[in-house]
Amino acid sequence: MEKVYVFLADGFEEIEGLTVVDILRRVQVETVTVSIMGKHTVTGSHGIQVEADAVFEDVDFEDGTLYVLPGGMPGTKHLGAHEGLRKLLLDSFTAGKRIAAICAAPSVLGDLGILRGKKAACYPGFEARLTGAEVTSDQVAVDGTVTTSRGMGTAIPFALALVAQLKDQETSDELGRAIIWS
Repeated sequence: MEKVYVFLADGFEEIEGLTVVDILRRVQVETVTVSIMGKHTVTGSHGIQVEADAVFEDVDFEDGTLYVLPGGMPGTKHLGAHEGLRKLLLDSFTAGKRIAAICAAPSVLGDLGILRGKKAACYPGFEARLTGAEVTSDQVAVDGTVTTSRGMGTAIPFALALVAQLKDQETSDELGRAIIWS
């Protein structure tokens, strides 16, 4: 059974975080929102308050198959500064688990060295933080177990790419048609 953790921090881009949750839950992928703020209520970059399913310190992430970082500011800065999350991402990457980040959040992966030698996309202006990556302007870049994307406007193709990885391409295409995406 696939299990996805989406990490939320104050100042996260609401569309990037919640689109992934919505799309994955539509195809019955267990998706858990996790606050890294030490409290369940997280406030997005546009003032939308979201009640996370769990708080980072209360979760054992061993059962995860995919770990997702939404972008937004200052949410991305909070994600990158959280030592527990940094360790989880490095350990998960080393173990061959899937990691995904969108908008500014691929910079967190770049800072950790996870993007070295990989094709990666990000929000314009963050390219220098994708340390060692082959930077692309594609909407979504999938390279091995790492998926990155450019921003709010690419949240749906980003989420559908995750569906293709966790389920299959047919399921992703069917959902895309059902939501009038493709």
